[in-house]
Amino acid sequence: MEDCLFCKFVSGELKIEKIFENKNIIAFNDINPQSPIHILIIPKIHISTLNDLGKNNNVLMGELFLVASQLAKKNGIADKGYRTIINCNEYGGQTVFHIHLHLLAGRVLKWPPG
Repeated sequence: MEDCLFCKFVSGELKIEKIFENKNIIAFNDINPQSPIHILIIPKIHISTLNDLGKNNNVLMGELFLVASQLAKKNGIADKGYRTIINCNEYGGQTVFHIHLHLLAGRVLKWPPG
């Protein structure tokens, strides 16, 4: 999508410091972190919200979580714990309409979150 911020990151139109990349996914630090570690993990294809997923996206969505696990281990937070979040639409807190998985860690995270 030409007006999607995350699609511009994927295409290279806007530069970001990627901390992970493979053929399907990129990950980078959130510019407005809500915890000491706050990484966004996004698919390279544009999918606006969870509501737009199809059966053909199941492997990709699983891969997002596998990358989260790998990044947690790489950052030394896997054993203490971390939180993964996908927001959906306005009331769910989604502000960029390109599916993205938040990986938060580095402090005790409260429940309920918001």
